[in-house]
Amino acid sequence: MLKDVAFGQYYPVESFVHKMDPRAKILYLIAYIVLIFIVKNFYGFAVCLALLALTVVFARVPIVKVLKSIRAILFIIIVTFLINLFLHREEQDVVYFSWWIFTVTRGSVTFATFMALRLITLVLGSSILTLTTTPVALTDGLESLLSPLKLVKFPVHELALIMSIALRFIPTLMEETERIISAQKARGADFESGNIFSRVKALIPILIPLIISAFRRADELGDAMEARCYTGSRVRTKYKKLKFSVNDVIALFFVAAAFAGVILLNVYAGAVI
Repeated sequence: MLKDVAFGQYYPVESFVHKMDPRAKILYLIAYIVLIFIVKNFYGFAVCLALLALTVVFARVPIVKVLKSIRAILFIIIVTFLINLFLHREEQDVVYFSWWIFTVTRGSVTFATFMALRLITLVLGSSILTLTTTPVALTDGLESLLSPLKLVKFPVHELALIMSIALRFIPTLMEETERIISAQKARGADFESGNIFSRVKALIPILIPLIISAFRRADELGDAMEARCYTGSRVRTKYKKLKFSVNDVIALFFVAAAFAGVILLNVYAGAVI
């Protein structure tokens, strides 16, 4: 179900990760993404998955809720895997299957698996950030990290606010889509039968009211902010001051250890792609 998508939703619970500074979590997520893309063998991916599993344990977030974030990009993962599986070419490779322009080799299987793992670990890591950080904390963290850009008159606060609102609207729009689909099904609409073109055509009655609803919600939010005399350009005070804590230092140790492990595995275990 669309309402079960985990990305963009906050899971309220007291945990080690929830108490971390949002700036540290954003920086560690960036470091984790870099770590994913410098991996050259499956041993390195094992280190990335171990770090991810450790984070889930310390965050006290149900593993099922984290894995639900993959649903949103499951189609993209499958298409990416198949494209790389059939179209990736390497010289002097073992051929498993060949027909017309499609060829499956040992190298293409490895490369396709690597691409799928990178997408999966990327989404899982990003979902943990949103599950353990409130939209307000994310806004404050992004604004603090981008504050040096204020020297060149860049609208840092406005950018952080836009990103936070967009993130917050993801679960809201998912719930709205779920309600529209249920209403259309009650009127006899069929979204599951027919070919792919019929299914795409059946989505039009969903997209139109969804777009109208999104604009209406945005208009209501703008009116609410204006009624409260919100002005993002002025110097604003903070109710909660961001401070790095011992938790952030401990997390830095694990991230640094993962980086060291992946680099050593790249050097001594070699690359498989």
